[in-house]
Amino acid sequence: MLAPITDKKAFVSELLQRLRSRQVSIGESDKEFSARLGVSDALFKNLDNGSLPSADRLNILLQELGDSLVIGATQSMQQRANLVEIDGNDFASIPLHEASFSAGPGIENGDSNVVGHLVFGTDWLRKLGVKPEAAVMARVSGDSMAPCIQSGDLVMIDTTRREVPVLKRTRAPSSLPIFAFTQDNEARVKRLARWPSEKILVLYSDNRDVMPELVAENDAHVLNILGQVVWSGHVWR
Repeated sequence: MLAPITDKKAFVSELLQRLRSRQVSIGESDKEFSARLGVSDALFKNLDNGSLPSADRLNILLQELGDSLVIGATQSMQQRANLVEIDGNDFASIPLHEASFSAGPGIENGDSNVVGHLVFGTDWLRKLGVKPEAAVMARVSGDSMAPCIQSGDLVMIDTTRREVPVLKRTRAPSSLPIFAFTQDNEARVKRLARWPSEKILVLYSDNRDVMPELVAENDAHVLNILGQVVWSGHVWR
């Protein structure tokens, strides 16, 4: 979204306009559009009255528009990828952010600026299930996720994937997805899972010398998931 969410009136107005355009383009009625997304029939009426949807419904609406809800991320972290054509093939120029994500205790980055772009084929991104506009790049510091992710590696983060899986007894921690997140305003990467019988998040490191961490879900407001790591590239030095 172009309007900052801190400006509620402008944000809701832009959201309404974009949803109306989307509805018209696919030829659905208000009822059909709302039913398909699983939201209230009064969706457009509520938006027209300036009502901001709840976070879960807002995320559904933004995903319909090819966007996603990022809570706590800086405005610069939401810069969209540029699409370019090279020799008749389509590529996406993914923004590389100045921010580093720590594989260990955490790094406090402050505002994150875009310092460059990396180009990836759109066909390759599609095979990963990643929308170019949802991808961001950053660097990882620390060795607690080694050997999977080394200190200095670049990672691609899909900002639409934030669902933490429930830990099953038959599933090894090493098979869990890796997420980028902020915890107490520090940026980190870890494998995450939820314990099924207790309201606890478990943070796993690949480095066997680093013990898992536990975070109670009632303290989860300090842990903000930014997205899932879907690719990493090692920088040889």
